Amino acid sequence: MFCNQCEQTVKGIGCEKIGVCGKNSEVSDLQDLLIHAVQGLALYAAEGRKLGIVDGETDHFTMEAVFSTLTNVDFDPARFQELINRAVELREAMKARVAAAGGKTDFAEAAAAFTPAPTVDGLAAQGAALDFIRSLDEDENIRSLKQTLLYGLKGIAAYADHAWILGQRDDAIAGFMYDALNALMAKGLTVDQCVAAAMKAGEINLRTMELLDAGNTGTYGHPVPTRVPLGAKKGKCILISGHDLKDLQLLLEQTKGKGINIYTHGEMLPAHAYPELKKHDHFYGHFGTAWQNQHKEFPEFPGPVLFTTNCIQKPQKSYQDRIFTNGLVGWPGCTHIRNKDYTPVIDKALAMEGFTADTEKGAVMVGFGRNTVLGVADKVIEGVKSKAIRHFFLVGGCDGAKPGRDYYTKFVEQVPKDCVVLTLACGKFRFFDKDLGDIGGIPRLLDVGQCNDAYSAIKIASALADAFECGVNDLPLSMILSWYEQKAVAILLTLLYLGIKDIRLGPSLPAFITPAVLQVLVDNFAIKPVAETPEEDLAAILG
Repeated sequence: MFCNQCEQTVKGIGCEKIGVCGKNSEVSDLQDLLIHAVQGLALYAAEGRKLGIVDGETDHFTMEAVFSTLTNVDFDPARFQELINRAVELREAMKARVAAAGGKTDFAEAAAAFTPAPTVDGLAAQGAALDFIRSLDEDENIRSLKQTLLYGLKGIAAYADHAWILGQRDDAIAGFMYDALNALMAKGLTVDQCVAAAMKAGEINLRTMELLDAGNTGTYGHPVPTRVPLGAKKGKCILISGHDLKDLQLLLEQTKGKGINIYTHGEMLPAHAYPELKKHDHFYGHFGTAWQNQHKEFPEFPGPVLFTTNCIQKPQKSYQDRIFTNGLVGWPGCTHIRNKDYTPVIDKALAMEGFTADTEKGAVMVGFGRNTVLGVADKVIEGVKSKAIRHFFLVGGCDGAKPGRDYYTKFVEQVPKDCVVLTLACGKFRFFDKDLGDIGGIPRLLDVGQCNDAYSAIKIASALADAFECGVNDLPLSMILSWYEQKAVAILLTLLYLGIKDIRLGPSLPAFITPAVLQVLVDNFAIKPVAETPEEDLAAILG
C-alpha cells in the first residue's frame, strides 16, 4: 500500500504498512483497485456520452464507488469486492451499448479489459501490483497534480452522492468525473493541462455544493438560528453522526413515539437548525466535541451510534456491538444497515440503559447560513462602515488527531473583539462552544454549517463584495482553513477556481504537493501555510 491522501499520513510522506486512519494494506489496495476498475467503466461511459448514451445507474454507481475510497468511509474488504465486481459488470454493459451505437471500444488502457480475481485476497494482490499512486506519472510534479485532481474528485463524489439522494442531479458532474478518471490514465500531460483539470474540478465542485444546498434547503427549509443543548435528557437515546440529512430524517420518523431521544455528533450538529428536522420533539441535543476524542466519547454514550458517512477512524472492538453503519460506510464487526430500516438500531437503544438523569452542559448556537446572515446584511454592512466590525475570519475545515490543531482554538480565542468569526465543518469543534459575545447584536461566532456549506460562505462573501462594490479579495476577510481529507481538497480547489487568494492552510500542507506545485499555488494564489503561532498570523493580517 501507499496512501497519502489525508493530512495525518505517516511522517508527512505516506502510509505504507497501515493507515493512520486504521485501514490495513488489504483495504488500501482494494481501494486502489476499485478506482482502477471504475476508470475502465469511465472510458466507455465517456464514449457513450458522445453518442447520447447517459445512464443514471452508471452515473450514481461511479459517485458511490469513488466516494467509498474517501478517508474513513469503508474498511470492509467484502464490500469492496462487491463494488469492484459491479464496476466491471457496468463496464461491460456500457461497452455493449457503445458498440451497438458504433462507438469506439478498442481502448488500449489496462483498465478497459481488467478482469477481477475471484477472491478478496486475489483482488488485494491485484491492487498491490498496480502501485497505483506511483503509476500515475513518472514526473513527480505531474503525479502531484494528478493526485490533487484525484483527491478533489473523491470530495466531489461525496457531495454529488449526498445531492443525488435528495433528488438533485446534473449530468455535467458525472460527465466530468469520467473525464477526470480518464485524465488520470493519460500520458504526456503538461503542468498547464493538469492545473486546468484541477481548476475544472473546483468549478464542478461549486456546482455540486450548489445542488446539495438546494437539496438540503429545498427539503428541510433554510437553517434558522437555533440553540442546541450539549447536555443530556433522561431516557433512551441514539447518537447519529455524519452528513446525510435524509438519514437523520428517516431515523427521526422511525423513532417517533418510541421514547427515544436523538442526539447528533460531528457534522450532524447543524441539522438542528433545519425547520423540518427540528420540529421533531425528540430531536434533542448534541453529544461529543472534538473529532479526535470520539473513541473515548462513544463508550460514555449510553446508547447505540449510527454512522451515515465518514466521521471516525475504525471503531474499537470494545463497543463495536453498538456501532451501526449505513449507506457506503462499513467496518468489519459492525452491523450494516442496507435498507434504511433502523429497527436494529432502535431495538438496541430500547435494550440499553440510556441516560439515567438530566444533565446541563450549556448550549451552542447553529443556523447562520447565508439566508440568516444575508437577512441582517444591512447591520453587517453598517457595522463595517462604522468600524464596529474591523475584520471577518473564516476559520473552518476538517478536524483531526494530529498535534498542532490547537492552533485553531488559540486563533479564535485571540481574535480581537471587533472582529467576527465565521466557521463551518468539523474543524469548528476546536472552539464551537466558546462564548465570544456579539457586536451590535450580531454574534461574533457564526456557525455556517457543514463542510459543504462552504457554498453558503461563498454566497455570503460574494454578497458582501457586491454591497461594497469590490472583489472578494478586497473584503476585510481572511480564510484560515484546516484540512484532513478529500472533501477539503475539493473545497480548496473551488476557492482557487473562484480566484480567492491569501488562504492560510494547515496544520500542515498536503504530502502529495511537491515544492514545484506549491510554488505554482503561491505564485498564482498566494496560498500559504499557517504560521507557527496564531499571534504571527493575526499580526500579519491585521497589521
